[in-house]
Amino acid sequence: MIALEALEITGEVITTPYSFVATTHSLWWNGIKPVFVDVEEKTGNLDPDKIESAITSKTTAIMPVHVYGTPCNIEVIQQIADKYNLKVIYDAAHAFGVEKDGESILTAGDISSLSFHATKTYSTAEGGALVSHDAETKQQIDRLKNFGFAGETKVIMPGTNGKMDEIRAAFGLLNLKYVDQAIEKRHELAMQYRQELKDIFGITMIDEIPNVKANYSYFPVFVNEKEYGMSRDELYEKLKSHDIYGRRYFYPLISTFSPYKDLDSAKPENLPVATKLADSVICLPLYTDLKNEEVENIVDLIKK
Repeated sequence: MIALEALEITGEVITTPYSFVATTHSLWWNGIKPVFVDVEEKTGNLDPDKIESAITSKTTAIMPVHVYGTPCNIEVIQQIADKYNLKVIYDAAHAFGVEKDGESILTAGDISSLSFHATKTYSTAEGGALVSHDAETKQQIDRLKNFGFAGETKVIMPGTNGKMDEIRAAFGLLNLKYVDQAIEKRHELAMQYRQELKDIFGITMIDEIPNVKANYSYFPVFVNEKEYGMSRDELYEKLKSHDIYGRRYFYPLISTFSPYKDLDSAKPENLPVATKLADSVICLPLYTDLKNEEVENIVDLIKK
């Protein structure tokens, strides 16, 4: 892979190190330098209080992530973007169906990107969607995803093949019939986890946010080794030895990977909260067919 320094950098985008690496890869492929900013401990989302100090004359946009489907502080982020004339592009991979104050969070910013991967609450097996708010942006996206075609015989830009095929689209249309009941089942399981884990010393969870309709994509817990008496990795291996496969998600931080680790903004001392979360997180099993007694077994192992 070509080092980021060897690319012709066209700008900088402020983003989070606490995400899946595809977030920053999308910048890298376009010759854009990611500038990492630390996250909020309560949500794992980009910390708005840290954004302004990272803005320079080269900054063109902010790319936050609705981590685990928890909405970012969209109001404050937009205020900052408006103040400095920046675009806001949301990585909303986890956020299908999520609402805040009765409105879809996909209306925030200039563009939101969704993932419909098999691990998501709503799935087309693979693929995703982009949500934009004006016809000009949508037209640009449509051309980029279809080899640059503008009509039947005219190509006006070097686009790529980013279309969803008909089989996955059909799979997704069928899944739309069941996604509401899938979310309700995940809600039930998440509430069971919350109730049974709440009194375990050294195990914490992300608080539910008032006026947010969640989709319960993931159920992350955070392990305080000193209080719990076991490290995150020890608990992870213990669960795995009982055929329970949690996920250390997001770990390691994007900023530690070789394409990005030499950036000034990637220094661990600049990202203490993100580092803490990455070193302590386990996403426990959460899926529609998970049984209540299986949740009880998982919790029993954590309690022991």
